[in-house]
Amino acid sequence: MARILIVDDDDNQRLLYRELLEEEGYDVVEAADGRAALARIGDTAPDVVVLDINMPGMDGLQTLTRIHDLDRRLPVILHSAYAAYREQYVSWIADAYVTKSSNPDELTNTVRAVLARQRDAGG
Repeated sequence: MARILIVDDDDNQRLLYRELLEEEGYDVVEAADGRAALARIGDTAPDVVVLDINMPGMDGLQTLTRIHDLDRRLPVILHSAYAAYREQYVSWIADAYVTKSSNPDELTNTVRAVLARQRDAGG
């Protein structure tokens, strides 16, 4: 069973993603900010990270850079309400970018696709 780390400062958003991804059969762990996410990566060894961008303190793009420094093979899906972040060059090191919406299919399909690519690459 793949482990997904959800990083979002919004408690309700994390709960929604947890329920959604657990229904898909994933083991889900959570972090409320970038610093907690970095600690959770060390503690839980996730298979993929779903990372919000707009967070207080260490934002998602700073967190993405730190994750990349820790483990370049760990897939990260940026998940934001703001499509404009796609244009920022730091976001290009992410494995995928999903815009938050009321339709959860894009997120679950992207998680599935990223995990399949990782499996196919022998990760």
